[in-house]
Amino acid sequence: MIKTIAITLTLALTLAGCSRHDDADHPHDTAASEKSAAEEPHGGDLSITHYTDATELFVEFPRLVKGEEAAFAAHLTKLADFSALAEGTVVVALTGGGSPDEKKSARMSDNPGIFRPVITPRYSGTRRLVFYVHAPGIEAVHDAGEVEVYENKKAAKAAAGPPGADAGIKYTKEQQWKNVFAAEPVRELALRESVSVNAVLRPRPAGEAHVSAPGAGLLRAGPRGFPQVGMEVQAGQVIAFLLPRMGGETDAAALDLAIARARIETEVARRDRERLEALYAVEAVAEKRVRDARQREDLARAELTAAQRRAGTYAGSSGGIPLKTPIAGTVVAVTASPGAAVTDGQAIAHIADLGRIVLEAKVPESDAARVSTPTGAFFRLDGDERFVVLEVGKNARLIAFGGLVDRETRTVPVILEFDNPGQRFRAGTNVQANLYTGRVAKAPSVPASSLVDDAGQSVAFVQLGGESFERRVVQPGLRDGDRVAITRGLKTGERVVTKGAYDVRLSAAAPAAVGHGHAH
Repeated sequence: MIKTIAITLTLALTLAGCSRHDDADHPHDTAASEKSAAEEPHGGDLSITHYTDATELFVEFPRLVKGEEAAFAAHLTKLADFSALAEGTVVVALTGGGSPDEKKSARMSDNPGIFRPVITPRYSGTRRLVFYVHAPGIEAVHDAGEVEVYENKKAAKAAAGPPGADAGIKYTKEQQWKNVFAAEPVRELALRESVSVNAVLRPRPAGEAHVSAPGAGLLRAGPRGFPQVGMEVQAGQVIAFLLPRMGGETDAAALDLAIARARIETEVARRDRERLEALYAVEAVAEKRVRDARQREDLARAELTAAQRRAGTYAGSSGGIPLKTPIAGTVVAVTASPGAAVTDGQAIAHIADLGRIVLEAKVPESDAARVSTPTGAFFRLDGDERFVVLEVGKNARLIAFGGLVDRETRTVPVILEFDNPGQRFRAGTNVQANLYTGRVAKAPSVPASSLVDDAGQSVAFVQLGGESFERRVVQPGLRDGDRVAITRGLKTGERVVTKGAYDVRLSAAAPAAVGHGHAH
């Protein structure tokens, strides 16, 4: 009896399949495809990798034997973010083969992403293995294809054959869920040819203005204070006053004297005009003398007004010549300060409308012939992994494509205008850009993040199965924004690592560096 119990326990543990173990004992997967057949990398257990639009299934299980429990270790990954499916139910089903359907369900185990349904097949023969995933927002069906249910363990063992060798680089699901990871199939796309160019971001010609001094003098602050970098201004807004410099012997006392003299002359002219009007009323003087007196009074008043304005130019914070900005925008540079003496034509402030800016590219003379009609460009700011893609007719406008080669730089200018929401791009920034030539070529392509520089070679990591990968030397071709054409080393449909390629490479070189824990 004791011997029988011991044998039964040993068999149960064996059929349970995946317990926690070291990676060296963990089976590798086959090439991942939409419908992967069961493989036997270690001569006994099987593994399958299968994808739907929403989830990836990587499952390990023993060979199926009629009347024997079979424990499945189903690893479910959400393809939206490549995280572990943390809740829900998995149903394993055996269908077809002329026998009734058999189903068993299981909720998530103590390890997120892992479900352990156990089924005891009642019928032998060729059956279809299907997994149904039910989770919040996810209803997926993984049709894993046909599997054999053997009549007895002897037949299963005979079919197993000798143990196989590990395939590829080991990178477990737990490591993928813990670290940044993503993968996608190689896709054949129409990519746009481009040439590499030096470029600079600038304000639009109509969206840039300089405020300069119209003459020599002193600066005073405007009604809203003196302009500062980052200040938003409106068209026609006074940003400063210019107090012109007094010429010759002119000083404040001379200006006051001129006002007093003009005021006296105005008063004298008024009284003379009133006297002559009274005499004219009694026909004692001619009308012409009255008209002359009125003209003298008007001239005296005009001279008084002019003298007051000349003096007002130098009096009070609101005095002086108003300096106005001709456009609405942002103050991007200030080259003077309140109270400073300026000369005629000296720049005071630089105003730019940064809501829309331009990319000014310089196409080398040697590449100019390849550019028929520029259809856009793409570039990336330093420190930002995201590419900015400009497409003429969609989010950009072609302003100019020069027909003249610059004599000094031997380049042809191309100017594209585009929106700058939130002023993300700063005018004056130099960027390395790629200009679309107008030609299109169809080729297998991957995201640029898929490629790793490994000792001077471009390398991609192909996902053979749920937890196995292969290092592949590739030949990159033309680049279109974030995608790169592959001319050698990859085939359409193969899955490549797009995020976390460095971790996979590290796992191949030093497995201990990324951890080995693998729960089942």
